[in-house]
Amino acid sequence: MKKIEIIAGDIRVEAELNDSKTAERIWELLPIEGRVNTWGDEIYFSIGEKIDLEKGASEVVSIGDLAYWPPGEAFCIFFGKTPASYGDEIRAASAVNVFGRIIGDPKVLKQVKINNKMLINKK
Repeated sequence: MKKIEIIAGDIRVEAELNDSKTAERIWELLPIEGRVNTWGDEIYFSIGEKIDLEKGASEVVSIGDLAYWPPGEAFCIFFGKTPASYGDEIRAASAVNVFGRIIGDPKVLKQVKINNKMLINKK
């Protein structure tokens, strides 16, 4: 399984990619750099790459999921509820391609601030 490192200031987390087409395309694009936007407990930023919605895409994700959001051409990291969540679920703004997940506790990402630089590298 392919692994990546996500860095924002002093915060570093590892993640593993699944075997989806989206994961393969993200891997090919690495390293990726962006400026953090947040939506509830989600970090996202545009990567400027069009990737189609895959079969199995979903609005509901799990804590620690990495996903690609086609409308915003965005790399997304979910570490808790968003404004669209109902009850205990974690819900994206619209369907996303889940392509990996954080290894360890994704809640450390709560410390990352809007507009911080984020770097995604191959591990």
